[in-house]
Amino acid sequence: MIACLLIPGFELRAALRSRPGVGLEPAALAPEPGSEPLVGPVTAAAQAAGVEPGMRLGEALATCPRLVLVERDPAAVELEWEGVLRRLEDAGFAVEPAEPGVVSFETKGVERLYGGLEAALSRALASVGTAWEPRVGASRRRFAALAAASVARPGQAIVVADAEERRFLAPLPLSLLPLAPERYAELEGLGVRRLGELAALPEPAVAERFGPEGRESWRLARGGSGERVRGRRPAAELVEALEFPEAVGNELTLRRALGSLLDRLLARPEREGKPLRKLAVSARLVGGGSWRRTATLRDATAERSRLRAALGPKLAELPAPVVELRVEAVELAEHTGTQLELVRPQGEVLGARLTEGLRQVRAGVGSGSVCAVVEVAPWSRIPEARALFVPRDE
Repeated sequence: MIACLLIPGFELRAALRSRPGVGLEPAALAPEPGSEPLVGPVTAAAQAAGVEPGMRLGEALATCPRLVLVERDPAAVELEWEGVLRRLEDAGFAVEPAEPGVVSFETKGVERLYGGLEAALSRALASVGTAWEPRVGASRRRFAALAAASVARPGQAIVVADAEERRFLAPLPLSLLPLAPERYAELEGLGVRRLGELAALPEPAVAERFGPEGRESWRLARGGSGERVRGRRPAAELVEALEFPEAVGNELTLRRALGSLLDRLLARPEREGKPLRKLAVSARLVGGGSWRRTATLRDATAERSRLRAALGPKLAELPAPVVELRVEAVELAEHTGTQLELVRPQGEVLGARLTEGLRQVRAGVGSGSVCAVVEVAPWSRIPEARALFVPRDE
């Protein structure tokens, strides 16, 4: 079975960890700076007052004048989400996170450990903690598991049997599908508002009208594929932080602080001489909130100058003065060095370098970003039906 654990509004919940009292008031996550003014997740009190996620900021404030806007805190989101994932891993689950608040795992390896599927799902919920109000769904297919988790109550586990998948998905809304807003409006204009109504349409007609996006949505409405879960590689626990006595907004001072943090990070014995593939720089801002940026290196390195060149320009994006600066080694390379050669690499050496390049892509984009083209129906008159993209294992 594939299980999906869901924590709705995780970004808002993480930002409110330091302000628990605000969680009882009408509150919403503020829009990202420089983006369209749409509010993010909202609290139960705000929803009761008529405020919905994705509502325009002016409309939300007019609907609820008492609405509290909570500044985004990406550093807290990353920290709290990593804690959730590590607690699941400590309980024996090999997790594949999709985004903060959504994670998948297979239960086959732990069902005997905990005494069955229901017990394993209960253990997963308990490891996350009731404060996050998690809910979990399980099915043979990933999308059906996500749909089950989306309709479950906090602390509830819903298991969807193979024979019941289509019947279970039929009455659910189209909002579960990864579609653009204009696609939802187009489908509703055609009278399609439920997954069952989309699944009842002929596949060629959906593919002709909506293209590859429509074909994938049609397949998801019928349960999706049974793609297995690929457990993540745990992140490196290498973090260095520097707290300033006063808020600092000078870029030169911040670059010097960054260099000092990189020196301390490279000197950590836990690194075991391995170069860094992916780093993150984050800051706690004056007046609350945080800021975070990541950098994936083309070639893993432990050279201080190259690391500064990768992270230094990102400091210019800081929206406010900083009271604390942090540098984190998100992912380390598996090797401790690279032997240069005078002749052109061939055979195993070339294959090893290709594998290293694929690992770099996965580190920068995430799981499932590297795919292979597999022919399934080369005789089909529909180009999208002739081949499939299949995630490539390492």
